[in-house]
Amino acid sequence: MLIKINGVEIAAYPAPGQFKVTILDLDDADATNRTVDGTMHRSRVAVKRQIEMGFPALPQTKISAILKVMRSPFFNVYYPDPMDGYVTRNFYVGNRPAAVPFERNGVMFWEGLQFTLTEK
Repeated sequence: MLIKINGVEIAAYPAPGQFKVTILDLDDADATNRTVDGTMHRSRVAVKRQIEMGFPALPQTKISAILKVMRSPFFNVYYPDPMDGYVTRNFYVGNRPAAVPFERNGVMFWEGLQFTLTEK
């Protein structure tokens, strides 16, 4: 699997089972509703992607590199999409918790980095 954020490959880092793509339907809130007979009337305005990633313990240099490629408000991500194969789309990132720092042989590691990328 190959994943690039702003041209930087990060696929070597996600933990097994910690990469998930969700296909999101965005509806017009005012035009999407049910009538009294229960019939759904839907006005889809877009189909977007959301990518969830989680990582094993990473040394300071690697976690820093991953976080730095997501500094911009929006950035390109090249990833395997379940519907379209490998694609590049524009995303933004939400919160990026990295819960447990520890030191091993003089190197700082961070356990549990997780983030969700949402298509622009």
